[in-house]
Amino acid sequence: MKRYYPTDVLVTGFDIIFFWVARMMMMGLHFMKDVPFPTVYIHALVRDEKGAKMSKSKGNVIDPLHLIDDYGADALRFTLAAMAAQGRDIKLAESRVEGYRNFATKLWNACRFAEMNACVLPAGFDPTKATETLNRWIAHETARATREVTEAIEAYRFNDAANAIYRFVWNVYCDWYLELAKPVLLGQEDAAKSETRAMVARARDEILKLLHPFMPFITEELWGVTATRDGLLILEAWPRKVDAVTDEQLTMIALGADTDPRLASVILAAAEPADFSDPAAEAEIGWVVDLVTAIRSVRAEMNIPPATLTPLVLAGASEETRGRAQRWSDVVKRMARLADISFADAAPEGAVQLLVRGEVAALPLKGVIDFSAEKARLDKELAKAEADIKRVDAKLANEKFVANAPEEIVEEEKEKRDAAMARKARIVEALERLKKAA
Repeated sequence: MKRYYPTDVLVTGFDIIFFWVARMMMMGLHFMKDVPFPTVYIHALVRDEKGAKMSKSKGNVIDPLHLIDDYGADALRFTLAAMAAQGRDIKLAESRVEGYRNFATKLWNACRFAEMNACVLPAGFDPTKATETLNRWIAHETARATREVTEAIEAYRFNDAANAIYRFVWNVYCDWYLELAKPVLLGQEDAAKSETRAMVARARDEILKLLHPFMPFITEELWGVTATRDGLLILEAWPRKVDAVTDEQLTMIALGADTDPRLASVILAAAEPADFSDPAAEAEIGWVVDLVTAIRSVRAEMNIPPATLTPLVLAGASEETRGRAQRWSDVVKRMARLADISFADAAPEGAVQLLVRGEVAALPLKGVIDFSAEKARLDKELAKAEADIKRVDAKLANEKFVANAPEEIVEEEKEKRDAAMARKARIVEALERLKKAA
């Protein structure tokens, strides 16, 4: 009887299941009395950006070597992983690969920022013992990202894993944690600064480990240049908690000392992702993130110039929210372009109201924008969005069009409708806010 290893997985496209996969399976059962592989991962087909199957005669073949030359192997690899949703073909566009090249650049710049601020991970550093709220929050978010990426990879949902690590790197670590940590890193030398430096480095290292399966080249390079290391990143253990398996056991497995692959898989399965959690830190920093995000969204909707500073009124704020506002006042004012933050029992007249974690935050815009002109602009955009939806609906309701048009054209029209619907929802929400403020 053949012995299978945990990595005995056949990877193939769905278009050759019967012609190739089923043939191998049947021949294995007939001649060897056993299946040739225990797991089959069926991936989507890679099509052109419009959804058409690539063909030399059509001239729509995308040469991966050209994409690698222009954007790097890591960017292409991450693009394919991020778009590999089960049951959906990959519409490969050069712009997507370019976008993930920019993601790699973002990661490189974040590591460079950590290096410039002397962020080094001390030996024996324990993130769960951090005292600063911001640092406990990033430890919480790092553990959450580790769980999400690990669970998605184990379930062969590589697109979910890629999107989870993308969200964590760009939207959590770079956009928020490093921005919120800047005042501390630029401040005086004290315990908070030392802890923040260590946590910046620790989160960076966890990111490199989680991202390594998707972007092996840049992560291996950054692993080597960001600190003095004993070995390669590819030999590092996956982020885990070490209460169900010892480092000695993992070392034996890595060195091949344990020759039973089934036992190795059991031991490795016991090494669960880190499960640190701090709901209090998440509630505090999450409030800052949600508040700034909501204010930025309104400013963009209402076409408020970046140079214009607006006041913020927290209406009927709880003691907890008042404390957060006072502690993070300077950060919120800087990141949300606010003139000041005040408190009141109710939202003032002429203010756009935002609901942030169950409490009202109001932006008094009377005198800042022309309400009638802004309403006219939004009404015009709404009419255009509705016209786009109506035009696409007419096409999709035409049975001849749906029956005769190429599949990729029909899908493109559906995507246009979805985009127009999302645009309409945003405009309707902005109009509703404007109506309440007027």
